[in-house]
Amino acid sequence: MSLISIVGQDVNRLEDLAGDLRQSGYQCSVFCDRPSPIASVVQQSPDIILLENDSYYRIAELSSEIKQTCFIPVVAIVGVDLIGRVDRHFDNIDDFVAKPFRTDELQLRIERLLRRGSAEGEEVIRCGELKIDTAKCEVFVGERMVILTFREYELLKFLVANRNRVCERDSLLNKVWGFDYFGGDRTVDVHIRRLRSKIEDPTHTFINTVRNIGYRFRAES
Repeated sequence: MSLISIVGQDVNRLEDLAGDLRQSGYQCSVFCDRPSPIASVVQQSPDIILLENDSYYRIAELSSEIKQTCFIPVVAIVGVDLIGRVDRHFDNIDDFVAKPFRTDELQLRIERLLRRGSAEGEEVIRCGELKIDTAKCEVFVGERMVILTFREYELLKFLVANRNRVCERDSLLNKVWGFDYFGGDRTVDVHIRRLRSKIEDPTHTFINTVRNIGYRFRAES
């Protein structure tokens, strides 16, 4: 049974959401977001963390704290007015829903992240100096460990699985974010830029841009 930790401003309101999720078969724990509960949340080793807050800055702060300590997918529950900021500034968010939302939509997003996190395949994937340990969800370039968000990690895995092939932006959106994701080409471009900044340096270039089409992961020998 998957464990979901819900962190937010109004614990009573979030208990209602937790009740709906429990009826669908999840275990749930609810935390007030002040003072920071992240150490206690991470100690529970949840499968998904939901962040609910009306403050853009608070969500950014909490999600950054999470990603600095663990590799757990984070879903933000945000107001409609924050949607335009999600791709531009929420570096550590793996998915989001806008309020008001339907619980079944949230469950679909949770299930998609859980399936991707538990997908079976090679335990260690190597491309030249790049190594992906899928059992531990760790990425290395040479001896250097690279800290990625869940979405960056899934994007990298997909590109590597299709190495030397051109991946169109629409295909990346469909396969990595899901066909019903609220976003567009810019979402892909932003995440590719972040991914490059983490895995590439003057001696390593892995991702090529194919003008007006998409991206190609170049397998190093």
